[in-house]
Amino acid sequence: MMHDVANQTLDLALKYTDQAEVYVEKEEGVDVDIKNDNVDFAKEAFTFGVGVRVIVDGRMGFSYTTNTDSLEETVKNAIFNAKSNEVDENFSFAPNSKYPKIKDIYDPKIEYLELEEIIDVAKIMLKTVVEEKCEPTSGGFSTGYSKLIMANSEGAVAKDVSSIFTGYMAVNADDGDAVSTASESDSSRFMNIDPESIALKACEIAKKSRKGQTIDTGDIPVVLDHHAAAGLLGTFYGAFNADNIQRGRSVYADKVGQQVVSSSLSIYDDGTLPGGLQSATCDGEGVPSQKTALIEDGILKNFLFDIYTANKGGVESTGNGMRSSYGDVPAVGLSNFILNFNEVNPISDLKEGVLVTDVLGAHTANPISGDFSVEAMNAFKIENGEVTYPVKKAMLSGNIFEAMGIASATESEKRSIGPFVIPRILVEKLRVVG
Repeated sequence: MMHDVANQTLDLALKYTDQAEVYVEKEEGVDVDIKNDNVDFAKEAFTFGVGVRVIVDGRMGFSYTTNTDSLEETVKNAIFNAKSNEVDENFSFAPNSKYPKIKDIYDPKIEYLELEEIIDVAKIMLKTVVEEKCEPTSGGFSTGYSKLIMANSEGAVAKDVSSIFTGYMAVNADDGDAVSTASESDSSRFMNIDPESIALKACEIAKKSRKGQTIDTGDIPVVLDHHAAAGLLGTFYGAFNADNIQRGRSVYADKVGQQVVSSSLSIYDDGTLPGGLQSATCDGEGVPSQKTALIEDGILKNFLFDIYTANKGGVESTGNGMRSSYGDVPAVGLSNFILNFNEVNPISDLKEGVLVTDVLGAHTANPISGDFSVEAMNAFKIENGEVTYPVKKAMLSGNIFEAMGIASATESEKRSIGPFVIPRILVEKLRVVG
């Protein structure tokens, strides 16, 4: 059916213009929601939609629909929208290409999972939390799979099928005087999520966070656990976005070939990573996924481009024209943002420092300067190579670009947190406000 819809819509569009693109997407999934100590509800979701982009006399137009009886109307709307826009010679569509075969992004079990099996995973998390004598506050387990077809007037035809599974648990731990909170989550392309492990980790962090002590304000080593690191990297990665480069909104705009971070750090954006949470056959406009070296041994090598910014910059797209759905137009975004450190400094080597499990307020960081001030969540003091007591309240402040210049890993193991594939990160000196 999806092939028929794609072909029919493209044929309709080519009646009005010789440049058109059709993006057809189908998604199915189940969301099981946990509230307090109950499975609050389980919801099955289904979406199907068609996005149409056209270029008419150098003008781009877009429209979308969820109704397959309205395909011609949708095409006409895209044509009308194009005629209302300004001419821009940088608009074009992906050429006919050969697409890579991406491994381990689809678990066929998802098509046969019963609703009760999915609910049971949430129940295991709840049961584990109760057995650990913690109070569940919220959580859930979700499954989903998507299928897409992209076809355009240049002869490009791309297909992709993927699945995703995510578990999340937030808990309270009461010591009689105060309540400590913590959460944990995990995602995978396969139905191999361990609900017990998620619940145990959340409870362990909450329990260890009780009876927190104050610490002095100072500039000391900070270990960012995976979730904390991902939170701060949300500001960092924008500096590689070609749109930001071209608008003069990136500190890296004129620094290709220069050392911009620690010489022990290499960074890649890899849409072909086996099992990657953001891996796919192609990006949202039909450019084949690839591995792009952004930084190697601290030296800035490249930026992330979609077709539009690539045309504007006189280069090739890196396959980073991402869409949130059929109802959105492509824009520069991440696939799997991988940090590789060749220097590992384990926590056991630290005389002092702070381990931060997560951060609150990362969205308030300045995306251009990189300055941030965030609350350290579930933080712990490090003394003589050991994680000792919990920190009652602390803020972290600094600059993410400067921080990455003095960063290393504390271990070789990495985790995937959203688009980030990262180890625990040690920043040799950050301002900790007690």
